[in-house]
Amino acid sequence: MRILSAVVAVGLFMVTVKAVEAAGSSSSIPERHWKHGGLFGSFDRSALKRGFKVYKEVCSSCHGMRLLAYRNLVEIGFSENEVKKIASDIEVAAEPNEEGEVEDRPGLPSDRFKSPFANDNAARAGNNGALPPDLSLIVKARAGGANYIYALLNGYKEPPSDAKVPDGMNYNEAYAGQLIAMAPPLADEGIEYSDGTKATIKQQAEDVVTFLSWAAEPELEERKRLGIKVILFLLLLTGLLYVVKRRIWANAH
Repeated sequence: MRILSAVVAVGLFMVTVKAVEAAGSSSSIPERHWKHGGLFGSFDRSALKRGFKVYKEVCSSCHGMRLLAYRNLVEIGFSENEVKKIASDIEVAAEPNEEGEVEDRPGLPSDRFKSPFANDNAARAGNNGALPPDLSLIVKARAGGANYIYALLNGYKEPPSDAKVPDGMNYNEAYAGQLIAMAPPLADEGIEYSDGTKATIKQQAEDVVTFLSWAAEPELEERKRLGIKVILFLLLLTGLLYVVKRRIWANAH
C-alpha cells in the first residue's frame, strides 16, 4: 500500500508541476493536440521528414542545429543512403593538409548539422544585429514549448492601426511585445512536399515544430515505453504485496 501511495503522490506532483508550468506560460498561446503528446503519443515519421524539409529549405539559412548529426536522421525514417546523400550535399571544413591549409570536403553522416554562419558575430552582422537562436533545443528552451513555436510561426499579422512597427521589425501577436526581428519565414506553397501534402503555412509550421520537438527530445518514445513498463510493474508489485500482506496477517485477528 505504501508503494501505491507513492505512485499516487508522484502522479499528484506531476499534475502540480504541469499546473505551475501552465500558469507561467502565456495565456494567449492556445493548446494544440500533438500526436507525440500524452502517455501513448509517438512521432509521425511522415511529419518528421516533412519538418526536416522545412528546416533544411527555410530555417537553415539562419538557424543552426549544432547538437544534431546527419546520422541522427536515420531515427526519423531516412535510409542510410538518403542520409549519406543529405550529408554529401553540404561542404564542411576538412582537417588541415600538410601545408596547414584547410579545404572543404563533402559532409559525412557523422558530421553535425552545418551552421549557416561561421560565428555569432557573423550571424549578428547578417541579421541586423539579431542573433538567430540555435534550434536544437528550442522547444525545450521556450515557455509553451511546441505550442509557442507553432503560434509564433502563425502569429504574423497586419499590425493594429495604433501600433508602431519600426523599420526592420515585424508584428507577431504571439511574440512578447509583438515586435520581432525575424521576418515571416513561411509562405503558402513556399516549398513542395514529395508526398503530395499541401504546403500551407499551418501545415509547414506543424511539421517543422514536430521535427524540432523530436530534435529536442529524441528519446521521447523510448522513455514513454519504459515509463509504461515501470507503471505496469509497480501495479503488479502492489497487487502481489497486498496478497502477501493478507496471507501473513490472515490469522493475526
